[in-house]
Amino acid sequence: MTAPPAATLCRDCAAVLLPDRAACACGSRRLLRHPELLALSIAHVDCDAFYASVEKRDRPELLPLPVVVGGGGQRGVVSSACYIARAAGVRSAMPMFKALRLCPDAVVVRPEMSKYAAVARDIRVLMERLTPLVQPLSIDEAVLDLSGTAALHRAPPAAVLARFALAVEREVGVTVSVGLAPNRLLAKIAAERDKPRGFAVIGVAEAASLLALEPVALLPGVGPAMTRRLAAAGFTRLGQLAALSPLEAARRFGEDGPALAARARGEDARPVVPERETRSISAETTFDADLSAVEALERPLWRMCEKLSRRLAEKGFAAGGVVLKLKTAGFALRTRHARLPAPTALPDTLFAAARPLLLREADGTAFRLIGVGAQPLLPASLADHGDLADPEAPRRAARWRAMEALRARFGEGAVVRGRGLRPRQGTR
Repeated sequence: MTAPPAATLCRDCAAVLLPDRAACACGSRRLLRHPELLALSIAHVDCDAFYASVEKRDRPELLPLPVVVGGGGQRGVVSSACYIARAAGVRSAMPMFKALRLCPDAVVVRPEMSKYAAVARDIRVLMERLTPLVQPLSIDEAVLDLSGTAALHRAPPAAVLARFALAVEREVGVTVSVGLAPNRLLAKIAAERDKPRGFAVIGVAEAASLLALEPVALLPGVGPAMTRRLAAAGFTRLGQLAALSPLEAARRFGEDGPALAARARGEDARPVVPERETRSISAETTFDADLSAVEALERPLWRMCEKLSRRLAEKGFAAGGVVLKLKTAGFALRTRHARLPAPTALPDTLFAAARPLLLREADGTAFRLIGVGAQPLLPASLADHGDLADPEAPRRAARWRAMEALRARFGEGAVVRGRGLRPRQGTR
């Protein structure tokens, strides 16, 4: 039986072409061909080197240069690297000293999150013109369901997505890569296959065979620890996992085994949910120099509790518990959790719960990072009403709101609590 001819899409004008066309009337040869191209509707959109791309957009003199966005100095961490820097081996989350060793000519730019958030909002507006089913996954990526939109746009989803990618370049000034597939998992994998400025398709018929020879680490969520565990059991390729029956997968890997084997076959039944549930909110900071003394660690902990309090207020949540995060000088991560007797969004209550956790960990170990998070998240309406154990909570909440109002009007330094003042140089 002869396979049906592959549908063809011009990525530079979004025209759907006859299968035998080698070029488009617009002159472009950026043609995308696939037998299922016009039948698929789940898309994963990922901005290309997002922070670095925004910086290059705003500073054209940086265009030919390797750009790394992240914390300044040798102790910072890479948040984003342009593709020139990536060619030298620089990757996100890499320590800055290592990135500069690999790419000594890199231009290091401090991240400006408010600017990146504004650009992300502009891209989100363009996405929502395509379909109401847009699920943000992070500041620079989202998944979209364009099922049933062909009549509205008078074009199949593939053509609509090509138009969208061109609109982002033209109106926002950065580029995106698109993955088109029958489900979220395959769409995400497709989006990674042709970066930057890519558009890749994975269809139903080819999914299992295409994935079979890929390493298990290709699956989202299969990190280094799981990769080592699977390798120890003799599973290094997705095809090996895909061949497991649900019963055998459960026997080998527990209750998550059957789902793991199904994902290895490219199966994914998750819907696109427009509003992603917020599960935790946190704030953290990396120190310029390692800190070990309790007094030195308490100051940044307090500042992170203030920042966490603001983020809770912005998102309409309260904390039902706190999570302390510490990273040692050797990059070992420690997390400690404590439940709160009553929900709160106040920094002093958060600090009072996190400080005992810190005291138990501050045993002379040198730390390079401290953070505090709220988990579980509860509705803000439940927070700080006061009870027999803490009758002053409403008054403290009123004082905190007054302080925040002063800061909003006169600047962050208008009101500073003593414990939040930065230590003198040399404090460890």
